[in-house]
Amino acid sequence: MMVLKDILYKVAIEAVKGSTDIEVNKIEFDSRKIVSGDAFVAIKGTVSDGHDFIEKAIGLGATVVVCEVLPSAIAEGITYIQVADTSSALAYMAANFYGNPSADLKLVGVTGTNGKTTIATLLYQLFKNAGYKVGLLSTVRIMVDETEFKATHTTPDSLTINHYLREMVETGCDYCFMEVSSHGIHQKRTEGLHFTGGIFTNLSHDHLDYHTTFAEYRDVKKSFFDNLPKTAFAITNTDDKNGPVMLQNTKARKLTYALKSYADYRAQVLENQLSGLLMKINDQEVWVRLIGSFNAYNLLAIYGAAVQLGLEEQETLRLLSELESVSGRFQFIVSESNITAIVDYAHTPDALENVLKTIEDIRTKNEQLITVVGCGGDRDKTKRPIMAKIASEMSDKAIFTSDNPRSEQPEAIIEDMEKGVEGQNFKKTLSIVDRKQAIKTACQLAQSGDIILIAGKGHETYQEIQGVRYDFDDMKIVKELLEQLNK
Repeated sequence: MMVLKDILYKVAIEAVKGSTDIEVNKIEFDSRKIVSGDAFVAIKGTVSDGHDFIEKAIGLGATVVVCEVLPSAIAEGITYIQVADTSSALAYMAANFYGNPSADLKLVGVTGTNGKTTIATLLYQLFKNAGYKVGLLSTVRIMVDETEFKATHTTPDSLTINHYLREMVETGCDYCFMEVSSHGIHQKRTEGLHFTGGIFTNLSHDHLDYHTTFAEYRDVKKSFFDNLPKTAFAITNTDDKNGPVMLQNTKARKLTYALKSYADYRAQVLENQLSGLLMKINDQEVWVRLIGSFNAYNLLAIYGAAVQLGLEEQETLRLLSELESVSGRFQFIVSESNITAIVDYAHTPDALENVLKTIEDIRTKNEQLITVVGCGGDRDKTKRPIMAKIASEMSDKAIFTSDNPRSEQPEAIIEDMEKGVEGQNFKKTLSIVDRKQAIKTACQLAQSGDIILIAGKGHETYQEIQGVRYDFDDMKIVKELLEQLNK
């Protein structure tokens, strides 16, 4: 329970009807979860508008309504708070309700198209290995020190974020590393949080189904850095042309990392093998267990953030060498018949190209590379032909299949992909709608020494078809199929 006027601290209020000196049980933006004494925040979502459920919320016992438009009929005994933006109001209310937990630990946000999960998760791993209690908010999982919770969004809603941050503070966590998506920034889910630092990875073709233009997508990412306090640090990848843009208006301490250009944190890849990378970071050599130049960027961002957070440079290098690959990010197995199967979350053109370039760098060219790839339904359609073009150009054989078709017909998605294949590469492609059958076909086509890449789903353990989630784990399936072939 908390007094309403305390929950409303820093909320931009336009009008009040009723008393703010009342106690609130809890805050909800889902009318179905309302119980007596709750505050209901009416959010205008992409699918439905919370304003349509105000009456229902009051019927279930809500005593406070926070809205952008006051209803025509004002109910007796209800306090109405009119605000310009309910998403922003919810963020500040959630932070206040949970006692502003982000101010009681060092919170670092990671944003960009690719690498967010890897960087956030490996920073969690690194600081755990350094002996700290640490929190993690990622696509794959939420960690409150040693306790794991299931994640449902890249950036959870404001109430969920602050709930887990409070849990982290109560558990004694010193740090929290958090993925910050463009959706999360745009929907104000990160407002009211106190960030100690921000990391920018890169920007490429993604989420243009949500952000109508690339410029809007970039500017939403930039707004995260614009809002960092001067006490924070902002680390950006200057090898990405959008990297310097992120720092243009930030008040935070500006830092850079790069492999190709001058930066505060510089690296050079000396060796790139399936067993790992030999890197030189700011003139110090370090062997790491991760693979590929895209991971060299990730490790450099991690190094820079760790040093900014107070770890000693040599100790940070030692801790980097202990890090292990994140689930579904260039995760690989080698079968008894010497077939290498790689599972990677690459679901954007840039990420797929990075993974294929990494394989190109470590392969002997005496083996064939078979890529299994699909594209998600109800998402940015413009990337489908681009991903098929990349897969067919950079593989010896490309098999187009289903990813998460969601409400779309998988055949239609594959047809969109096929439009990107150039004439000379048609013979290298196959289209198999059933994902398990596509993986099985890749295993049957592969011979000793060959490489199979299964891209798009990575860590996911389900496949979403027509609103239903079915058990589906790429790594588990390819392991089983390769074992069957060995018998």
